Amino acid sequence: MPATRTHCCDDSKADACSDGRAAVSNTVLYALTVLIWGSTWFAIEFQLGVVEPEVSIVYRYAMASLALVIWCKIRQLSLLFNVKSHFWFALLGAFLFSLNYVFAYRSQIYITSALAAIMFSSMVWMNIILSRLIFGTRAGGRVLFGAALGVTGILILFTPQIGEVSLEDSVLFGSILALFGALTASAGNMVSQAAQNRALPVVQANAWGMFYGTLLTAMSALIQGHEFTFDATFTYIVSLAYLALFGSVVAFGAYLTLLGRIGAHKAGYATVMFPVVALILSMSFEGLEPSVSIVIGAGLVLAGNTLVLKE
Repeated sequence: MPATRTHCCDDSKADACSDGRAAVSNTVLYALTVLIWGSTWFAIEFQLGVVEPEVSIVYRYAMASLALVIWCKIRQLSLLFNVKSHFWFALLGAFLFSLNYVFAYRSQIYITSALAAIMFSSMVWMNIILSRLIFGTRAGGRVLFGAALGVTGILILFTPQIGEVSLEDSVLFGSILALFGALTASAGNMVSQAAQNRALPVVQANAWGMFYGTLLTAMSALIQGHEFTFDATFTYIVSLAYLALFGSVVAFGAYLTLLGRIGAHKAGYATVMFPVVALILSMSFEGLEPSVSIVIGAGLVLAGNTLVLKE
């Protein structure tokens, strides 16, 4: 039995209660997701160094959760839900707003933002597989071929390192962390789709999910003995604000709304453009030099994901 949705308004105002989601086209939601998240990989670079990654994530999602609570109060969206609903919110927080970002931030200590974004594009086929296993969603031949192209592209992308990697190799380790981040993000996608199937609203679910994610990451940071320091530099503060408000509140609102409309196996296709945006920024600001393996590998990733997108 789907969980009963906590009423934030009467049936005559159901559309308004959904925070106007139907008024925003899927194209706009897709564009917002790609442009914002494609750039957050670069913004994360400014979060690394003085403050431990887990602590920066706590700051980010504490700000994002507070912003959403304020938004809910302004829009008069109820934040009262039953225990079953909070179970889904806690799962969402664990996978999508905590573990996902711990792996993502840590990976960028060892690899560039562009390579981390490309590794995260594997979430496309992770969503396809998990959607099939959990929701019984069937992917067509075009989707499977596109996913295979994407995997091949990732392997070619790292060709220069494959022949020299060892268990201590930083690039290999960073890549593995990024892949774990993609896997936990994909699991979070499944949780969000299941929650929306139970009529739980995106905005309030994100507000609670980010709150639980903040608590979980804070506990992890404390257990590891991290100090809750703060970097008062301009770049850290601005990048933190951007990641909290745009990279979390706006982008997750757009993406998870899109996910609720078309399903996780299709919404994950938004990652098709993340590597493009991140590569452009990395070449412009991080000094990443284009190479044959990057061009061919990224091309195959994008071509494969584009095939999936057209399914």
